[in-house]
Amino acid sequence: MSEKPRETFASRLGFIFLSAGCAIGLGNVWRFPFITGQYGGAAFVLLYIIFLLIFAMPIMVMEFAVGRASQQSVSRSFAVLCPEHKVWSIWGYAGWFGNIVLMMFYTTVTGWMLAYTYYSAAGNLSGIDSEAVGKVFGSLLENPGELVFWMGFAVVIGTAVCLGGLQRGVERITKIMMGGLLVIMIALAIRSVTLEGAEKGLEFYLKPDFSKLFSSGLTTTLYAALGQAFFTLSIGIGSMAIFGSYISKERSLFGESLLVTGLDTFVALTAGLIIFPACFAYGINPGAGPGLIFVTLPNMFNYMPNGRLWGALFFLFMSFAALSTVIAVFENIVACFMDRLGWNRATSVIAMCVCVFVLSIPCALGFNVWSGFQPLGPGSGVLDLEDFIVSNNLLPFGSIVYLLFCVTRYGWGWDKFVAEADLGKGLKFPKALRFYFTYIVPVIMLLILIVGYYQTFNK
Repeated sequence: MSEKPRETFASRLGFIFLSAGCAIGLGNVWRFPFITGQYGGAAFVLLYIIFLLIFAMPIMVMEFAVGRASQQSVSRSFAVLCPEHKVWSIWGYAGWFGNIVLMMFYTTVTGWMLAYTYYSAAGNLSGIDSEAVGKVFGSLLENPGELVFWMGFAVVIGTAVCLGGLQRGVERITKIMMGGLLVIMIALAIRSVTLEGAEKGLEFYLKPDFSKLFSSGLTTTLYAALGQAFFTLSIGIGSMAIFGSYISKERSLFGESLLVTGLDTFVALTAGLIIFPACFAYGINPGAGPGLIFVTLPNMFNYMPNGRLWGALFFLFMSFAALSTVIAVFENIVACFMDRLGWNRATSVIAMCVCVFVLSIPCALGFNVWSGFQPLGPGSGVLDLEDFIVSNNLLPFGSIVYLLFCVTRYGWGWDKFVAEADLGKGLKFPKALRFYFTYIVPVIMLLILIVGYYQTFNK
């Protein structure tokens, strides 16, 4: 292994922005709006926020604590903190694998955002009818060369940033990207809520109607809200633990996790303020699914004054959100190579680039050349399988692993976890909730995970 001292962030803001950048991504600005539309609007949003606070955010504290105490990536952190129980080390490899699988489909979707930023800025989506707008996305999916090109472009951007190092590359670029993302989002939200007819969208989004929680089945809605809470924070596969390993012990981790969660939630809620008022103003179904972003909204921009500008800004904001996650997860994969194999940064980055690019090709081909492969039933594809592996399995199960590792005497243990989490200035972890985290949260999460499996395979 390398004897070099571990890289660190240049500032606290860098840690918060990069951690939030990992969490802020397509889960906030692509997945959150259409899932909220499908499951009833404001009532679902309230349920999602509750799950964030009582389940997901405390487990983020645990990930940060494991990373900071071990000074290692997910590939070695469990072994360093609990060498007497080697079974925990298995998750070190599973987490590393999970980060790679996440990028195997996330880079393709990020490529879609980059492609649409170009299409919008070049005017390719302007002045065409709704049928033609739909064909643009369809033709993108049907063209394997174009899909691989845009996916590769996303990989190249992430690789270039990681090659620059933690402070000069990853931290500096993420600060710029996050600052630009927040400015563009606020401008888009102001434009959307001032559209004629936007008040109906605001009512749908901000006024809870709890009867809507039952329209898709209460259990299904609960599972969707819990899954979104864990997906949006990217916890369970060590994506947050790596940033814990880069920070000092000057601040307590509970307060830092609240800041990261708050910034992540702000972006998700603001994305809803962009999309729902605009949907209702132009008579668009807010539960239209993934196609809402690539088919429905581009058509809507055609009816807006200066729609080409607003469309280009929207997809630039989407690209920033997606790339912030790509860069953060790339850094985690690179750190795993460095910690586990002792390679230097340049070698690790190149290995990561080649690995991710090659392994991402099946997802790009799954929409065209390999479209006959439907692993989860008719209409599914490679992306659905990879998303299912990460979102429905590794993220929630990994969250349970981190939880049990930090609360049981067979792992790192409650006392050591709390001592690490409470180091430094700031809010302290609620020690009175030990029973809740040890006995109640794992059972609830396992039950919802089992119900999710049942619903997935018994449609």
